[in-house]
Amino acid sequence: MSAPEWLEGSLTTLALCWRLERRDGVTIGLTAHDRELTIDGLRYRAAPGMVPSAIRRTDALDADSMEASGPLSAEAIAEADLLAGRWDGARITVTAVDWTNPVAPLVLGTGTLGAVETSGGGFTAELRGVLAALERPVVEETSPSCRARLGDSRCRVAMGGRRRFARVVAIDGCRLTLDGDEPVADAYGAGRLRWFGGPNAGLEGAVASSEGATVTLERAPALSVAAGDLVELVEGCDKRLETCAGRFGNAVNFRGEPYLPGIDLLTRYPGA
Repeated sequence: MSAPEWLEGSLTTLALCWRLERRDGVTIGLTAHDRELTIDGLRYRAAPGMVPSAIRRTDALDADSMEASGPLSAEAIAEADLLAGRWDGARITVTAVDWTNPVAPLVLGTGTLGAVETSGGGFTAELRGVLAALERPVVEETSPSCRARLGDSRCRVAMGGRRRFARVVAIDGCRLTLDGDEPVADAYGAGRLRWFGGPNAGLEGAVASSEGATVTLERAPALSVAAGDLVELVEGCDKRLETCAGRFGNAVNFRGEPYLPGIDLLTRYPGA
């Protein structure tokens, strides 16, 4: 594909742009130009301090990656949001555009936001290219526990009645006391908690265990929590066959091999 005409001119009018789309739908645009640009209906805020690393494009099967660094801005990318995980897994598109006529941008790279480091009022973010997905296993390994996620297309347990809203009564580190008891013992263990109120709104966390009106999270909330904050609780599953059959009546869809001999078979001896 030939290069755009504006790249071959005697006067350089190139500006680098970043389009960031969070998993919750929030989308922002940033440009290294000293003035704001509007591209495809999205306003790209001027961020002259944004500096990319070398951008490498290749047709090989190795995972392309790059880094971008810049200042933290309360209006665009705040340090609290980065540390809270709001930008984890955000989709990023890096483009170059003619700032005198910002149409038909040239895509330099796409991917998701990887490791982020903050220091000295700035941040450095890693962009993992689409080929990085090839680094993950492509087939499942056998396991005694279920590999499906509760309620997904393989599990098929109806989740309509297994979610409920509650309000926080008190908090002590990772332990939340809510205004209602769980339906069955440890109903929300290995489940999810989503925040619908307070500074954590839009975030979610993994539940380690639940007992009565108390829920213990695997990690303490990223931001402050106050009594009355609204949360949504989604039931979990410990992925054992006994739980699948006894609690959910769903053994037919169990995605594990609980009776397959494991590595301990090699250590057995006659008469053991």
